[in-house]
Amino acid sequence: MLILGLDNGLTVTKAVIFDETGRVLATARRRVAQLMPRPRHVERDMADLWRQTAAAVAEAIAACGHPAADIVAVAATAHGDGLYLLDRAGAPLGPGILSLDSRAGGVADGWVADGTAARALARTGQMPHASAPAAILAWLRDHDPARFAAIGHVLACKDWLTLCLTGRIGTDLTEASTSFTDVATQGYADDIPGLFGLAGLPLPDIALPDQVVGHVTAQAAALTGLMPGTPVVAGLHDVTASALGSGGYVPGTVAIVAGTYSINQTVTDRPLSDPRWFCRNGIARGEWNAMSISPASAANYDWFLDSLCQEEGDQPAHLRVIPEIEAALARPSSALFHPYLFGSPHGPQASAAFFGLRGWHDRGDMLRAVIEGIAFNHRHHVDALRDGFRPTAARLTGGISRAPVFAQLFADVLAMPVTVSATEEAAAWGAALCAGSGVGLFASPRHDPRDAAAITQTHHPDPARVADMAARHAVFTDLGAALAPLWPRIEALQGDT
Repeated sequence: MLILGLDNGLTVTKAVIFDETGRVLATARRRVAQLMPRPRHVERDMADLWRQTAAAVAEAIAACGHPAADIVAVAATAHGDGLYLLDRAGAPLGPGILSLDSRAGGVADGWVADGTAARALARTGQMPHASAPAAILAWLRDHDPARFAAIGHVLACKDWLTLCLTGRIGTDLTEASTSFTDVATQGYADDIPGLFGLAGLPLPDIALPDQVVGHVTAQAAALTGLMPGTPVVAGLHDVTASALGSGGYVPGTVAIVAGTYSINQTVTDRPLSDPRWFCRNGIARGEWNAMSISPASAANYDWFLDSLCQEEGDQPAHLRVIPEIEAALARPSSALFHPYLFGSPHGPQASAAFFGLRGWHDRGDMLRAVIEGIAFNHRHHVDALRDGFRPTAARLTGGISRAPVFAQLFADVLAMPVTVSATEEAAAWGAALCAGSGVGLFASPRHDPRDAAAITQTHHPDPARVADMAARHAVFTDLGAALAPLWPRIEALQGDT
């Protein structure tokens, strides 16, 4: 028996076919173009997203070596937040809006100033931010009233894919909590949309992530190669899916994803709200997922490789520079880096910078500073979660986690054991666990059939390195505090862009 997990990120949509043991049989990817019609607007064509996803599914089925009839269930996960609107006829209402979109930053700032954000934290478990559905909807209300008035349904990215597969309009427990659910009851409350000036908003029905909500339609089958009638479950937010698929969705563990975003999360059986994290619904009622995040992680490393590491021979840059980083970590260095190229936990005006560079530093020293800066930013979030939930271990995923030197660095920076899983496609596997649970293949999404010990490696902190990293982290943090009043002035030098 096979399971299909769909994982849609900010630039790529993937279809991954697993067998019942969790082994990947086939993976297919398609790029989905980002549209940036004006500054701070980051969108995508919803019809193209479905076309590319359907093509990826068809390719994966053709490559897996099994007939489509062997696929017993399907689930989707995708980037959270952002907004995918339908009109009253159920058709796309303009382009989908990605979580990288920041047009509503002024709305979110205004809510902080007038007290709305504090009231929202108390009711929803989170401070509204620029890419929150509530903030984007309020921006549309004020700047595109015709589109706002035509809204028939408010969905998240993976909900759109589920609709395309099944014809069913709805969402799941995890995705519903991005703006409008009561943090205590985990369901909608009539007063919450009104907090944001959105009273009467048409909100989608909520299902559990492993609940079968429909079946593949004949039209979807023709495009994807799936069998008509294949069960489809509601799916879940990709942050939660990554934790579930990597084995990090357990109390006492902080699940870390080092990717475009610095994602740090821990599951809890009590709703605890704080401005430093989102207290969102877990995969079952009575569970919450505390997420502390910012757009300041491994994308900084990718930028450095793309911009400053030209091709030198046949070896890819990310492999070629590892010895340079290892050599730099073995010697003292004053070089530090703020990884705020694409955002930060300190507001949109914080920017990236190197500090302490000297003429004798080389590329390895700069790369070391970039990786340390990424780990220090994750520590900023993990420290917040430690204040609230006391996690004692970490589970790390993301591209950079595959290099042992980086995983060990995280252990030393966080001063806690860091376990790396060999899981391929963790978010898609998290979705597949929900799909398998929905049709009885697994007892629940938590019943991962894999041998965890065989696919993980744990890195323990080195006491001497922990002390060194703590000292470096303190300077990193103090630099941020010192620069806070200067960041707006630095930003102003660029002009209105």
